[in-house]
Amino acid sequence: MSETMKMSSVARFTTRDADFDQRLDALLDWEGVSDRAVQQRVEDILHQVKQRGDAAVVEATNRFDRLSASSMQELCLSQEQLETAYHALPADQREALALAAERIRRYHEHQKPSSWQYTEEDGTVLGQQVAPLDRAGIYVPGGKASYPSSVLMNAIPAHVAGVREIVMVVPTPDGILNDMVLAAAYLAGVDYVFTIGGAQAVAALAYGTESVPRVDKIVGPGNIYVATAKRAVFGQVGIDMIAGPSEILVICDGQTSPDWIAMDLFSQAEHDEDAQAILVSWDEEHLSAVQEAIDRLMPTLERHEIVRASMRKRGALIQCENQQEALALINRIAPEHLELSVSDPDAWLPEIRHAGAIFMGRYTAEALGDYCAGPNHVLPTSGTARFSSPLGVYDFQKRSSIIHCSADGASVLGEVASVLARGESLTAHARSAEYRLKR
Repeated sequence: MSETMKMSSVARFTTRDADFDQRLDALLDWEGVSDRAVQQRVEDILHQVKQRGDAAVVEATNRFDRLSASSMQELCLSQEQLETAYHALPADQREALALAAERIRRYHEHQKPSSWQYTEEDGTVLGQQVAPLDRAGIYVPGGKASYPSSVLMNAIPAHVAGVREIVMVVPTPDGILNDMVLAAAYLAGVDYVFTIGGAQAVAALAYGTESVPRVDKIVGPGNIYVATAKRAVFGQVGIDMIAGPSEILVICDGQTSPDWIAMDLFSQAEHDEDAQAILVSWDEEHLSAVQEAIDRLMPTLERHEIVRASMRKRGALIQCENQQEALALINRIAPEHLELSVSDPDAWLPEIRHAGAIFMGRYTAEALGDYCAGPNHVLPTSGTARFSSPLGVYDFQKRSSIIHCSADGASVLGEVASVLARGESLTAHARSAEYRLKR
């Protein structure tokens, strides 16, 4: 294969193409926050909720989710409702949720940082105290699909971190409740559940209302209105990240079943039309086999229309020259999910600098990480893995520095501080330090 070509289902090109860089940049381009019209709508909703509290949340929820609630009490679920939903599930779903929850909890227990101190020779003690947030808000999407896995991935690390209260919001368009989502909230120990979504839910968590407790941090993905609202309230509260569409980059040496690879690509493309699925290989015949598998298997998918739109708009099969070129593409793309479908994935790790989660070997489907492997599935998207990390226990904790000077230490440090403070013309700083000097 030589020239860039595009089949009906997915773009295919090579790193040798003269316009490769431009095409890759265009493929990766994603602006995670909205146009001015969306921003204005979000700002109006935030203002209304800040000023009018519950009433504004109820009005917006009725309008956008096609409900007819008269008060926030109708949009709040009790612990009894969550427990009933859990016990009403078929046994296999209860067991799967419980197993996933236990694996997620066990993994995140390994992330817990400890407070620490050390003592210098003069008796000065320095250290760091780690403390959990008081209250966390988790946003669980509820539009095109329901995500009980997102409940577990957001709430369990917060619990492991020691957060005192967890407030969950989840939209229920047309009033449809998902029992698995409610069951997951019960399993994960969520304290409050409100059936609200969109910018009004973010505003309620950020500012607090008569019914919704104000939180310290908001985590969890949502649509463009949620992303825009999270960016707007940052500073009032903490946020985890501005999440873009789901994405997967698969690197294959040509030895994995083409059907497996095609379905791995579909697993992300089925999220929504803006999701991204890219395969990179130096094996031209394998790329052709995967392309055939894509065309053959796509009509068998329940969400084939979404997958087709995603693959056509943002998907690609890319032929590179060799492993080193594939590594360069990984670090350039900085994918949310990276599958290393190769014979020796461990040999690749030292050179991979940017990826949200790395799935090693032919048998590790990305879908396992979405549900039950253990590591968090809330991951940096749109190239932000260059500077961001998966959601974890550390997102629900904060650190305080500890400084406890002895008399001798205060005298030694005071001399240094005095010189530096006077160099900055901050004489009160200098004199404060000098009072403690041993003359």
